[in-house]
Amino acid sequence: MCDNREETVNASSIARGLGSAARTRTPRQAGSRAIEAAARWGLATRGVLYLLIGVLALRIALGDRGEQADRGGALQVLAQQPFGAALVWAVGIGLVCMALWRLSEAVFGAAGPDGGAVRKRLAGAARAVFYGVVAYSVLSFATGEQGSGSSDRQSQDVTARTLDLPYGRWLVAAGGTAVAAAGVWIAVRALRRAFRKHLKVGAMSRRTRRAVEALGVCGGVARGAVFAVAGGFALSAAVRYDPGKAKGIDDTLRTFAGTAAGPWLLMAVALGLALFGVFSFAMARWRRV
Repeated sequence: MCDNREETVNASSIARGLGSAARTRTPRQAGSRAIEAAARWGLATRGVLYLLIGVLALRIALGDRGEQADRGGALQVLAQQPFGAALVWAVGIGLVCMALWRLSEAVFGAAGPDGGAVRKRLAGAARAVFYGVVAYSVLSFATGEQGSGSSDRQSQDVTARTLDLPYGRWLVAAGGTAVAAAGVWIAVRALRRAFRKHLKVGAMSRRTRRAVEALGVCGGVARGAVFAVAGGFALSAAVRYDPGKAKGIDDTLRTFAGTAAGPWLLMAVALGLALFGVFSFAMARWRRV
């Protein structure tokens, strides 16, 4: 009798403990598998785009001026492959997943001990908006909307419309400054290897870890440089009140070939962007989510 009573008490205690754990589990924990799947799909999608942009930019550096080294050019390459339409849709959905993952970080907090900090939530919200806009552009391309994938045209159109608004020049200047600052921030964080805290280092061999770190540094610096220069062009458009001065990724990359270093600098940046694409694949495999 005593043994049966003790077993009943223990079973009741375990049941109460499980019920309490279920009640205290956060929405992020409850949907952790879906969030992880979305994050990894999104990171892999980002890798595809940057790898293709890097290859297209390298072709421009080698003399093929007919290429378009931006998101639109990458989507054109995908669309020309077997099952191209499905590939473009897969990229668009992957970017939607990326936006949803970043949104979950803003709402529930990011992975890590300080993931719930206000600055981390604000960063997640900003990234969610960014990837949401990119996803909309890609899905518009998938549905056949003309010009939806051209970053140069988008940049100039948005700049022109913004300049016509009250205080439009200040808005464009603020946007350009923010993009340029983000580029510098991306490059500095890459040089400092800030991405290491997000990696499952224990699941990687020493050789793999070194390779991933090299990819992250080289790719992050190249990506940051492109953002910084693009932001500088937007700032120039505001100062001169000329939307034609704003440049998308394609025109920004072409300006590297016009420097004193010539096409060699563009080759270096193009290789860096391609490496960032490979780094994104590594993040899709080993990032903590």
